[in-house]
Amino acid sequence: MFSAIVPIVALVSRRGSRLMAALLAAGTLGCHGHATTTTATADVAIYATAAQRIAAANLTGEAAYRRVAALADQFGPRMTGSPALERAIVWAHDAFVADGQQNVSLDPVHVPIWQRGKESAEIVTPAPRRLAVLGLGGTVETPPGGLTAEVAVVSSFDELAKLGGAVRGKIVLFNHPFPAGNAGAGYGKSVPYRTEGATRAAAFGAVAALVRSLASASLGAPHTGQMHYGPGPKIPTAALSVEDAALLARLAARGPVTVHLVLEDGSRPDAPSFNVLAELPGRELPDEIVVIGAHIDSWDVGEGAQDDGAGCAIVMESLATLRRLGLVPRRTIRAVLFTSEEEGAQGAKTYAEAHANELARHVAAFETDIGAGTPLGFRIDAAPAAVAEARELVTLLTPLGATVIDEGFSGSDINAMRPAGVPLLGLFSDPTHYFDVHHSVADTLEKIDPAALGRNVAAMATLAYVVADRPTRWPVSPPPPPEHKP
Repeated sequence: MFSAIVPIVALVSRRGSRLMAALLAAGTLGCHGHATTTTATADVAIYATAAQRIAAANLTGEAAYRRVAALADQFGPRMTGSPALERAIVWAHDAFVADGQQNVSLDPVHVPIWQRGKESAEIVTPAPRRLAVLGLGGTVETPPGGLTAEVAVVSSFDELAKLGGAVRGKIVLFNHPFPAGNAGAGYGKSVPYRTEGATRAAAFGAVAALVRSLASASLGAPHTGQMHYGPGPKIPTAALSVEDAALLARLAARGPVTVHLVLEDGSRPDAPSFNVLAELPGRELPDEIVVIGAHIDSWDVGEGAQDDGAGCAIVMESLATLRRLGLVPRRTIRAVLFTSEEEGAQGAKTYAEAHANELARHVAAFETDIGAGTPLGFRIDAAPAAVAEARELVTLLTPLGATVIDEGFSGSDINAMRPAGVPLLGLFSDPTHYFDVHHSVADTLEKIDPAALGRNVAAMATLAYVVADRPTRWPVSPPPPPEHKP
């Protein structure tokens, strides 16, 4: 989902002290209560006061920060199937109730379980040395006692193909450096090595695959993430820290390197979980729905503060802000905290199935799942008319600096609604440092700036409110392109 956000992240700019002045200036414009036109250009003036009020209410970001702090501190990592995730789900349900939200519910989801066991990796030759390793989500386990093999280092799939059968019986290390510059685009270019590397290596007879962590900066911590097996043999696979991957590459350039790998990881029986739903019912068209969503699960390392505790806080505080300010839109805004996003987006798939009879009445779906950096704008996947109007409507977010509309994939949770033609919008924050901590032990609370988090709340709440309130709704989106599978 991060493969083409260059136009967004290229516009990171200075925003600090001018924010309040811009908000106050916006307050001199019109009030949303006098809507007599349906054009997006007119709506910018109509909703300017509402936008100013929402932004001012979240200027410090303290309320949203308290939410993500509670989630990170009280529950920590929230792996699918863990007691911590289920306790966090109950907490979120109760928090929505305490906020006065309506139709708060827990929607059952049957989730796949993958469990991390004992893991280790160490150099055997030329000299013993332990390596920092994390199994990738979905990997099969190594044989009992682990496996020992020579390492074949490649930096690309092309290099793997050139080696071909020479990697048979070896551990393939994909030492693909994270591209410099745009962090989101760099992740998009690098992620196939994590998701597809094991299948590609197995096709040439490799016995295991290691992947250099997908990290824009590193201090020795490996970064995990989901992988997927394609047709053919399944071999164990894991991520190494950037430093250890580089070490193996240097050693291999001098001569043969042998590694012993132990992964006691694997799938377990499926288990029950829940999506958390809450609503601000519409005042005129309550059966028409705008979704705002994030995922409440995380990986089993770090606290899941950026990914996606921040997103949960943004969603919860967006709905709370609108209720506190008395901004009740024409249509219903439904908050959804999805379970099991990290391990296949099962919560999202189940939502789309369980609410299939409502999807035609879903006016739009928003998602936030890229941390809490400064908001830059939205990635939209919708019909051309919706894209054009969104470009005008985001001028309401000028005081926040979140005015860019880019087209493309908008989020893994809301994407399950794409086949039904629901217009999708992903809130995008500056990802410059997001992949420094993403899916690692370093994803902890103190990395979050409350003021930036508050601006994300304002951006999400404002655009969701406007889309839910304006008289006209966007057209159904065209059919999605074919899905790529490894």
